[in-house]
Parts: sequence; structure tokens; C-alpha cells
Amino acid sequence: MDFAFDARTEELRERLLAFMEGHVYPAEALAAEQRARLASPWDTPAVFGELKAEARRQGLWNLFFVDQHGLPGAEHGAGLTNLQYAPLAEITGRSPHLAPMATNCAAPDTGNMELLAQFGNEQQKKQWLEPLLAGEIRSAFAMTEPEVASSDATNIETRIERVGDEYVVTGRKWYISGAMNPDCKVFIVMGKTDPRGADPRRQQSMILVPRDTPGVEVRRAMTVYGYADHDHGGHAEVVFDGVRVPAANLIGEEGTGFAIAQARLGPGRIHHCMRLIGMAERAVELMCRRAVGRTAFGKELAAQGVVQGWIADARVTIEQLRLLVLKTAWLMDTVGNRGAHTEIQAIKIATPRAVVGILDQAVQLHGAGGVSQDFPLAELWAAARTLRLADGPDEVHQRSLAHRELKRYRA
Repeated sequence: MDFAFDARTEELRERLLAFMEGHVYPAEALAAEQRARLASPWDTPAVFGELKAEARRQGLWNLFFVDQHGLPGAEHGAGLTNLQYAPLAEITGRSPHLAPMATNCAAPDTGNMELLAQFGNEQQKKQWLEPLLAGEIRSAFAMTEPEVASSDATNIETRIERVGDEYVVTGRKWYISGAMNPDCKVFIVMGKTDPRGADPRRQQSMILVPRDTPGVEVRRAMTVYGYADHDHGGHAEVVFDGVRVPAANLIGEEGTGFAIAQARLGPGRIHHCMRLIGMAERAVELMCRRAVGRTAFGKELAAQGVVQGWIADARVTIEQLRLLVLKTAWLMDTVGNRGAHTEIQAIKIATPRAVVGILDQAVQLHGAGGVSQDFPLAELWAAARTLRLADGPDEVHQRSLAHRELKRYRA
């Protein structure tokens, strides 16, 4: 068993690490300063454009688009495998509000691009996938609803009704990531085309709704633990009030929405977990710097037994999580998402939970600074804690994983 990165991965790691040190980390404070001077907090700071241009120049662009689904990743990005992309996503996770956007590897666009590449028709790819791949526009995935438990997608109430050569979309969504960004030009909306169908997993469909379509109202921004998440384009409540779009905007066929959603979520979940490990590494680095640079009760914090315990446990946890994520990526490459189902759910359960704990201890070590805007820890904590709900709450994955384990014994 060889744990070394291959030559291609190592080369990209070195380039990406240099990009982070030379461009991304210095831009963190600058992005906040520029945003404070913008007319709207949802406008994009100029430094984002500079970072994207530099990433493209260095060939650090669309790294997420791996070879899968019979689609060559090299057609759209670097042509990597999941196993090659995992350590790169970890690096970008060290600055999750800048680096993924800079390299065009940010959710929800990544999942939407994969969805369009796999299920979109040629016109949909030309109109929406190509500008997304070029980083010219942003997109949003509209699934979650405030009135139902959306972790069970069969509960979705938004209607997508066929009327002649059009579909009429009516419903209310919330926590639609990226929708506050004025560059978000299209929604992929999940709703029901057959609400009375016998199979509850064949009632849903997905459809493309341009943002400027009459009846689309981006009503308000939703905060996440008090954060607006400006850099990601916020999380909006969106109302679709009798929105009419051409029938050609349907993705795939009627009744395939549930299956498409499951295909989309597999890679998205592992990307989040990859980046979470980078967030944990950033937290440990900050903990160590703080520990050797501060004195309390007559000795440096690094000499305190409890602090040493936190740092040691964090290192052990990160190494365990990384191995599980890399195994999952390898399985996705070798046996596909379905074959990696158990591992995908395992990392989705384990990684956010453990990283929240590491970040919480890092906050504690920084005292008042830990909850302030002067360090990234509080915002990282909020992001990690939110991922225990995003792409399905922990309990949904535990339920499914336990069902698979128990099934072998019920036979």
C-alpha cells in the first residue's frame, strides 16, 4: 500500500501551496477591506477577479472536474481523479472563502457543473455550463424549503407544472447558497412534476430557471450563525411565483429529479470533507502559533498540559480523517459513487463533527480573539457546524448507514 502522492498530484500541490502563500492568504484581509467599501455587500471585491485571473494563468482552474461518469475531466478541467483532487481541495479548505472561488472550485457551482455535464442537453451545456466553467457567471441549487423537512426530498412541495410548451414553477425555497450574488444567473430548481405519483422518488424533476425570469424573487439573505457569508454569495430565501420557462429547460426527463440529486450530492459531500481537513489544519497551525507566543500563569500556553492534549488529539484526528477521505476518493475512482456509498456517508458523519471540535478548542485557546473578526476561527467554526446539516444532516446519514449494516444480518 503506497501512501505517497503521485507525480501529477505533487506538482499541483506545490503550485497550489505557492499560490496560497503568495496570493490567497494576503488577499484575505484585503477582500474584507474592499467589501466594506462596496455599494452593496453582495458585490464581488476586485481582488476576487485578480485571484481568478492568476489561478487561470497558473493552470489552477476547474481542478474539481474529475474523470467520471464517462466524461473526461480533461475536457473541462485538469483531468484529475478524485484521489488526486482530494489533497488539492484540502489545501483550498485552509481559506474556504477565497481559494475555492479563486480556482473555480466552489460550491454550489461545482455540483451544478457536474450535474449539467452529466444530465444536461447540448443547448443547456452551451448556455449555462460553458460560462460556469469559464467563471463568467455563478449559479444556485434550489432544493431546501422552509415548510417541510427537506432532508427527505420526497417532502418537497414546489410545483413544476407542464402548460403547453412551458413549465410553470411555483414554490418557496430558502438557504439557497450563492443566490445573493448578482453574478448568480441561473437556478437549478427541484420540484414535483407528479405530486400524486405512486413512487415517491419519481415525483420530482429539476429545471433551469434564469434569475431574470418574471416571478423570481430573491426575497432576503439568511444568516448562518449570524454570518452573512458574503464571499460565497450568501444564502437566500427565493420565491418562484408562477415562473414560466420553456419546456426545454427541464434537465433530463420528468421524474428523474431525485436520482439526479443523489448523483450530484456524492461528489459534493466528499469535496466538503476534503476542504474541512484543510480548515482543521489551519486551526492547528493557529493553535500552535498562539500556544508558543502567549504566556499565562507564569509559563507559555504550549507548556500547559491541556493545550498539549488538544494539539496532540487534533493531529491524531486529522490523520484519521484524511485516510478515510482518501480511501473514499479511491473507491469513487475504482468502483464508482454507488460502490463508495458507505464511505461517503461515513466521512460526511465523521468529518464535520470532528473538525467542529478542533475549531472549538482553537477558539478556546485564542480567548476573546477566537470569537473576533481578527482571526478566521469563528467563521470557520460556523461553516463547519453548518456542514453537519448541509447535504443532509448527520442523523440521515447515520440512519442510512445503519440500515446497510443491519441488512446483512437480517438476511
